[in-house]
Amino acid sequence: MENKINLSFLSKSANEGFARAAVSAFVAQLDPTLEELADIKTAVSEAVTNAIVHGYGHGNGIVTISCALSLDKTVCLTISDAGRGIENIEQALEPMYTSAADDERSGMGFTVMETFMDSLVVQSEMDKGTTVIMTKQIGSDSTLS
Repeated sequence: MENKINLSFLSKSANEGFARAAVSAFVAQLDPTLEELADIKTAVSEAVTNAIVHGYGHGNGIVTISCALSLDKTVCLTISDAGRGIENIEQALEPMYTSAADDERSGMGFTVMETFMDSLVVQSEMDKGTTVIMTKQIGSDSTLS
């Protein structure tokens, strides 16, 4: 590990933009392309929004982000909440699945994260919360064209 930050903030929708900006500013030291930075910001938005909407149901809670940068220019993001948890992770990872259909959600959050990042791992336990771990190699050919 070369550098690392930890952020914790209230599960308010207004803080989603803060999370994007903070991670983006931290990752900038690796000199990513605009496309790589946009991919990371989009994935962070999706993960934080999931924590707020699905983890806490727009209620009060804490969302935590850990971002680690390694010497090989890999970004490792861990976004976690201590909310409701996911009953069926496999089902939740399916495109178009949403547990908040009445909230006009598209069910594409995990699909977007998978698309824009090199790896995605989702860990969850009912009534204890969810952790999303994503990695992206900066400067590789893994970005979308």
